[in-house]
Amino acid sequence: MTPDARIGWIENGQERSARWQSESGVPAPKKVVPADDTMTADAAYRLALDANALLWRGDFQNARQLLQALARRIDHKSSRSKRAKAAKAPATPFEQFHRHRLAQLQRARVLAMLVIPFEDGYTIPLRRAPDVRAACEEAYGPYREPFVASLRELLGLIGAHEWHRKGVEIPALGDRIHPCYGVFSPVRGEYVDLVAQAPLPAQCALAFDIGAGTGVLSAVLARRGIERVIATDMDQRALSCARENIGRLGLSRQVELVQADLFPDGRAPLVVCNPPWLPGKPSSSIEYAIYDPDSRMLKGFLAGLVDHLEQNGEGWLILSDLAEHLGLRTREQLLGWIDAGGLAVVQRHDVRPVHSKAFDPDDPLHAARSREVTSLWRLRAK
Repeated sequence: MTPDARIGWIENGQERSARWQSESGVPAPKKVVPADDTMTADAAYRLALDANALLWRGDFQNARQLLQALARRIDHKSSRSKRAKAAKAPATPFEQFHRHRLAQLQRARVLAMLVIPFEDGYTIPLRRAPDVRAACEEAYGPYREPFVASLRELLGLIGAHEWHRKGVEIPALGDRIHPCYGVFSPVRGEYVDLVAQAPLPAQCALAFDIGAGTGVLSAVLARRGIERVIATDMDQRALSCARENIGRLGLSRQVELVQADLFPDGRAPLVVCNPPWLPGKPSSSIEYAIYDPDSRMLKGFLAGLVDHLEQNGEGWLILSDLAEHLGLRTREQLLGWIDAGGLAVVQRHDVRPVHSKAFDPDDPLHAARSREVTSLWRLRAK
């Protein structure tokens, strides 16, 4: 979340200001223009491209439609750019990834320019505005003072609130996990199935789950009969989310949650880690579940695993090879980090992804996604 910052603007001849709120860390806009239902989508698009925040004063549902119109204009411009680049020499997967990532960041920047006001108790002083108090309290905490935030971020909060309320069905659990705002949802079930099906080490009464997130892997391990699971995470929001899920599943006596950077104290016969799969710099809090700066978590897990394994214990590394297909990491680098950590590969269990992007030829990264494999690497000390 951004530290307290304020934005200012002129409205009806008077200077106005408000606190800027961005859970994803978007900087406070320097230029603010009041906007309403009379503004055309083309005019709004030109202003947003020039880094003008549009403080909406019209109908809330019209603001949603304007946001969609802005997205269509961005995507149309992006399609023309792709056709022009396609006429040149084909890009490498590495170049395609970075172009795609840059386009995503630019798209998010422009769409974040449509902003709305919030008043007492997270009410929105616009016509046909929904009741968003519950969604805002989950993400922002108790209401403090009036502020302005991106409409796109608010829609993300509302979507996260619905995910949290309904939950995600996890077949391996025969139950649902309820992700919280800012905590990555376990929608890609193949990695959960790998943990549910891999053979457990003999006499495995204790396991460490490194990077608990929603707590889904801790719950799977506990349901498999492991008497005690110690789950770690650095993020308080993730720990709260995991605690809520573990409690809802009736597993609080088996699963202990600890705030720690990677490993808890001691050793275990099984240590499980599902680090972010792509090396890179996150652009928002939720992207810390996707991007691992300089592969810090992956390398830290492999370097410290031996010191936290009991004799004949196993470390389970759950990792996609998408980074390899994108040219962000090589298999040789991964094997080198495993070897440098004093580890040997006992076995590897592979599964193909089943999410829609793996089968979408229009996805910008389809060539890499279509070859992706998610693996559970069973590791032991040499």
